[in-house]
Formats: sequence, structure tokens, C-alpha cells
Amino acid sequence: MTEPRPRARTRTRLPAAERRASILAAATAVFSETGYQRGKVSDIARRVGVSEPVVFQNFGSKAALYRAALDHVTDAVSALLHQAADAGRPVPEVLAAFLDPAHMDRFHQPGSHGFLFADATALAHDPDLGEALRQVHRHFVTALADLLRRGQSTGEVRADVDPATAAWWLVSLLAGRSFRAAVVADRDAVEAELTRMALEALLPEGSGGDGPG
Repeated sequence: MTEPRPRARTRTRLPAAERRASILAAATAVFSETGYQRGKVSDIARRVGVSEPVVFQNFGSKAALYRAALDHVTDAVSALLHQAADAGRPVPEVLAAFLDPAHMDRFHQPGSHGFLFADATALAHDPDLGEALRQVHRHFVTALADLLRRGQSTGEVRADVDPATAAWWLVSLLAGRSFRAAVVADRDAVEAELTRMALEALLPEGSGGDGPG
């Protein structure tokens, strides 16, 4: 008597939106670990459990998937900053916690969102990615500027500071970390002082802010 054959396992087909979201989450993880150049669509597909053609069907190209991952990360970081303010934390305190050098070190480690931002900065002149990546940075600057305006409305941030210019200043401060890491001897002390100076410059006169910590 022959034993019945086991039924073939059928793969559950995800709804289109859920499948796209799972691909985006996997791409964000892979690009945050390896960067764009070393990131492989095959690795992204493997993490989701789909074939490479399915990834391309949903996003068109590796470059488009990378841009989507950057947009996703920018939205997530911006939302976290505003959620902290929504919870009642003063805007200078939110910025101090975010810009704190120890947090920035963790934020830029492979596998973290900041690593993806740093990778994107290095690709700004790529013909397939450059303009989209500049848009991502402008998006983040807009989120920071909105946060600064929020601080101005409550008197926590100087009223005479232009929020957009100050936001670009803060982003430039972050973008210069890799340069300073390569040339500054006492980097920890310099990063702490730069952060303190940046935050102090945003505070109303006489507010007595102490910067991060």
C-alpha cells in the first residue's frame, strides 16, 4: 500500500500594498547595512521571499527602490522628531537629543538610518540618483524647518532665525561629521562643542540653555 503524497505547500499571496511595503522594508534594511553600490536586489528579494522580477515589478529599478527607501527613512526620522515635540518635549530639547554626538555615532552606524543618509550624500552627483537625492535632503530640511518654526511659536527658538537657513545649517553640520572624523584629533570634544554652539545659537537670549546632555 503506497503512502499518500504530502500536499505541496502553497505560498500565501500577499496583497499588493502589503507586498510592496515588505519589499520597501527589506530594501531599507539592506541599503542601510551596505549602501547603494553594494546592496543587491537579490538580497532584498531573498529577505522578502520573492523573486527579483517581483521586486522590479513593484519598483521598476534598483535606483527607484533606493529612492523609495530614502523617502521612507526621511519620513520616519521626521515623524519621530515631531512626535517627540507632540509629547510635550521642548523643541531645543528634541534637537539636543537628536544632535547629541553619542546619538549621532549610533545613528550613522551601518544598519541605521543615518548610514543611509551619509551614503546618499556621497551619491549626490550620480546621474540616476542625484536630483532625487537632493529632493530627499530638501525634504528633511523642510521637516527640521517646520520643527524650528514650532519652537519659534512657543518662544523656545529665536524669532529672528530663518528656519530654512537654520535647518540647512544643521544638516550641513551633520554632513561634515565624516570629514571631521578623518582630520580632527579630539573628535569627541570638538563634536560636543560644535553641537553646543549650534543649539545655543538657536536659543533666545537669556534662556540659559546648556545644549545636549
